[in-house]
Parts: sequence; C-alpha cells; structure tokens
Amino acid sequence: MDRFAFLEDLFRVAVEAADPRRALAEALPDRPKGRTVVIAVGKGAAQMAAAFEDLWDAPVEGVVVTRYGYAAPCRHLRVIEAAHPVPDAAGLQATQAVFEAVRGLTEDDLVVALVCGGGSALLPAPPEGLTLEDEQALNRALLRSGAPIGAMNAIRKHVSAVKGGRLALAAHPARVCSLIVSDVPGDDPAQVASGPTVPDAVDRAAALRIIEARKITPPEAVMRHLERDAASAPHPDDPRFARNTVRVVASARLSLEAAAARAEAQGIRAAILSDAIEGEARDIGLMHAAMAREIAARGRPFAAPVVLLSGGETTVTLGDDPGRGGRNTAFLLGFAMAIEGVAGISALAADTDGIDGSEDNAGAFADGDTMPTLRRAGHDPAAFAAAQDPYGAFAAAGTLFVPGPTGTNVNDFRAILIDPQA
Repeated sequence: MDRFAFLEDLFRVAVEAADPRRALAEALPDRPKGRTVVIAVGKGAAQMAAAFEDLWDAPVEGVVVTRYGYAAPCRHLRVIEAAHPVPDAAGLQATQAVFEAVRGLTEDDLVVALVCGGGSALLPAPPEGLTLEDEQALNRALLRSGAPIGAMNAIRKHVSAVKGGRLALAAHPARVCSLIVSDVPGDDPAQVASGPTVPDAVDRAAALRIIEARKITPPEAVMRHLERDAASAPHPDDPRFARNTVRVVASARLSLEAAAARAEAQGIRAAILSDAIEGEARDIGLMHAAMAREIAARGRPFAAPVVLLSGGETTVTLGDDPGRGGRNTAFLLGFAMAIEGVAGISALAADTDGIDGSEDNAGAFADGDTMPTLRRAGHDPAAFAAAQDPYGAFAAAGTLFVPGPTGTNVNDFRAILIDPQA
C-alpha cells in the first residue's frame, strides 16, 4: 500500500462530502413571491453560488465575496475577491456592495445567505468611529493570540456593522435563509464567518472578559468602542429574526464519516477521535503522536491496522518573528518530531479549503522517517520548530501537500495510519 496515497484519497473523499452542489441540493428554500437575492461569503463561496445558480429554477441576483484566487464563474451573481486572513480595502467595498444588494427589500423577497469559513475577514465593516485600519489591527491581534475561534468571533461581532446577525437585520423585512458550510468546532452556525446572518447570545461583557483573560491588545479606538452600549450585537430574541431559517448543510462530522467509510471499504479500520478538537496545534500534534505510538507498540486503545481521523480548528500562538506555515503544518511538525524513527505510522494534516494559513499548501505528509530525512539533508527539526517555520520543514523534506483551492471548507482534516506491517 502507498500509505501517503491512501491518506490523500481519504482527504479527497472528505472534501467531496462537503461538495457545494451535493450539500445544497437537499436544502433549497421555498420560492418567494418576490425577488431572490443571494449573498455568498467565504473561501468556498463562489463554488457554492455557482452550484446554487444551477439548482435554482427562478431569477436570481446578488453578490459573492471570496478570497483572492478562489473565484468561480457565476452567470447572474457579481463575484468580488478580497483579502484573507487580514481584511483589505477590496473587502470593505465588497461589504458595501452586499449591503446595497439587500437594501429596500420587502417581506415578499428572499435572501439566501451562502456562508462558509473565511467570511470574517472577507466582510470588513468597521462601525461608526472606527476605520479599516482599526479592524485590520484587531484581526492581527486576534490571529497572534492563539485564542479559539469562538473567542475571536465573540470580539469580532461587537466591532462590526455586518457580523453577529447585522446583515440579516439590514435585509429585514425580507425572509433570510442561511445555508452554511461549517468550519467551526461544534458546528454552531453563529460562529461561521462570525455569523453575518445568524445572531449570537454572547454579549459585549463576555467579549471584554475574553480580551482581558487572553491578554489581547486591540487598538485603543477598538477598546473605547467596546466600552459603549452601541457596540452590543443584536440578540437572537429580536423579532426581526423570527421568519429567518438556518441550516448547516456540510460539516467536518459528515466529511470525517465519509472518509471513515472509504477506509473501512478498503479493509482498514477507522476511528473518528473528534470533529471538534481545539487547542494549540503543536500540543494537539503531540497528543495524536502519543496515541499513535501506543497503538503501534501495544495495540491500545485500537488494534492496528487502523486509521485515526480527527477535525476541528487548532490555533497557533505566534511569536515576534514567525516563519511560514499554518496550523496544520504546525500540528504535523510536532507530531513528526514525536514519532521520529517509529515505523508503521504515517499522517496527513491538511485544511479542507486547500490552503493552510496563507501559504500555497493545504498541509503536509509525515512518517517516522520525515525528521531523519531532514537531518540527513543537514537540517535541524528543532530549529524549524523554534522559528515557527513548519512550512520550511516540510518543504525541505519534500512532503508538502498542495492540492489547490477545493471550493469548500470544513476546516482541519487529520488522518493517521498505524500499520506496523506496511
């Protein structure tokens, strides 16, 4: 068996399970009496929008906002590209176009919100008194903090004119149907893209507590804003949300289950550890490595051969001068260092959107010989770890995984094959 090819096949099956056309086909809302306006946002938004156009047998209009390089042709919808993970001026213009698209709607109209991961950065909308530069600085501070996605979004929703359900309020009295591809642990739709059409009960006081507890340092203007009542996000009990519907159409759980079924069909037992793992990427890598070594050495808690599958969203707390890479390669570098020299363990860690952080790779492969390969080439794995440069480590080892943008996003995918006889 080609172990890396087997793991790559599981990744592709997981991505296919989150295919926009398949996900949307069974979730289409009832046709409205009036107009249908589509607002699509996220790294897989263009593919979702194109699929919706093919499935919808009525006139449609609207705006799609996606990351640079992630566009797909749409016949009737305007596609705008902007920056991720730190917003830019193009994103600000895109947000204005989104608000214009939902302005002046009636109760006979329908807004279909196609939302997937990445939308927080792609729809910047600084509230009154703040600037795009303030929102950019906040995003950088959050990304460097190592805070889990729920904590970051709790803050973002109170420093925005679009997040936390505010876009749905702008579309009122039109009915809003949110169809969501979840990239967050637990599949809470209010967390995906910071919930532009889905309100959250987390209040402003909680956001301030998170900033204090995590020692996050937003710009002073942002802190002044958060101290005012005007920063409070709308509450789910607001009657203007009463007619709206929300449905998660694809998620890490469904993708991991599809990958597990593929492995079982090939005679390899599959164990899904969790679809909602959070924590520092390197620490999660060490935990997975400890389990893989236990299975290889003692056959517990699972007998080999077995493939361990997990998802979720880990984080990386960045130092002052980090190298290149994202959370999946950071996970895998910790994992690979912990299984160095152990035979029969192979792993793939990758982001299902095809891009790990801001690099060109989705993730990387590793086995017990990856770190020795680096040493034979004159590299010190510990130096890559200290420099926070996991991309450089796997580039030097020749095991980067570069599938390109996938058109969907259900977050991290990890597959670890333990087969000492391989």
